[in-house]
Amino acid sequence: MFTGIVETIGTVSRLVQHDDSSSGGGGTSLTISDCAAILDDAHLGDSISINGTCLTVTEFGKDEFKVGVSPETLRRTNLGSLREGSGVNLERAVSASTRMGGHFVQGHVDTIAVVAETREDGNAITFRLQPREKSVLRYIVEKGYVTLDGASLTVTAVNDEEGWWEIMMIAYTQEKVVMGKKRKGEDVNVEVDMVGKYVEKSVAAYFEGSGASGGAMLEKMVQRLVDQRLQNTR
Repeated sequence: MFTGIVETIGTVSRLVQHDDSSSGGGGTSLTISDCAAILDDAHLGDSISINGTCLTVTEFGKDEFKVGVSPETLRRTNLGSLREGSGVNLERAVSASTRMGGHFVQGHVDTIAVVAETREDGNAITFRLQPREKSVLRYIVEKGYVTLDGASLTVTAVNDEEGWWEIMMIAYTQEKVVMGKKRKGEDVNVEVDMVGKYVEKSVAAYFEGSGASGGAMLEKMVQRLVDQRLQNTR
C-alpha cells in the first residue's frame, strides 16, 4: 500500500531484458540508482512503487536497488518503454508512522493513458489524458483522486463522451514527479481510486441480492426518500 506522495526520482542505471534470475520468467530486471534517500531502511523483499507499479526489491546497496519486472507487468504498464537514464517516481510502502498525504494507492496499474494535450496556466500545467481502456472513466470523477505514474493527483475535469480527463500540476509538483516533463504523445501509468471499485461492487451485489433489477430498486429508493421528505414537511 502506498500514498501517492512521490519520495524521490530515481534513475534507471541498468536494464537487462530476459533476465530469468530476477523477473521470474523472461521479463526484465531494472537497477534504479540515485535513490539513497529511500534505502536507509530497505530490506530484501520490500515493496517499492516505481512509476506507480508495486515491485519487489531483489538486491540493494547504499544508492541503488534492483527489481524484476514480469512480462505481464511490461504489457500492462509503461515500464516497458524505460531506457537506461530514464527517471522514475519512487515511493516506499506505507508504515505505521506514514502520514497519509495523498490517498490509498495499491500499486496495481489499471491502464495506460496518453497525454493528449498540455496547456500552461501561469506557472501550472494542465494535462489532458486519454486512457487506453475507456472503461476506467466510470471511476474518474471531478475533484476525485487518480494516480498517475504513482503520483496522487486531483481530477479537474472529465468528459466521458470524448473519453478524457484533466489534472492541473503546480510548479512545485512539476519538479518532484516525472510526469511534469511529459508532453503530448507520452504514456503514463493509471491507477483509479479503489474506493470507487468497492462501491460499485457493493451496490451491484445489493441489487443482485434484492431480486429486483437495478433500475427498479433505485426507483424504489428514490420514492422512499421523496415520501420521507413529504412527511417531514407536513
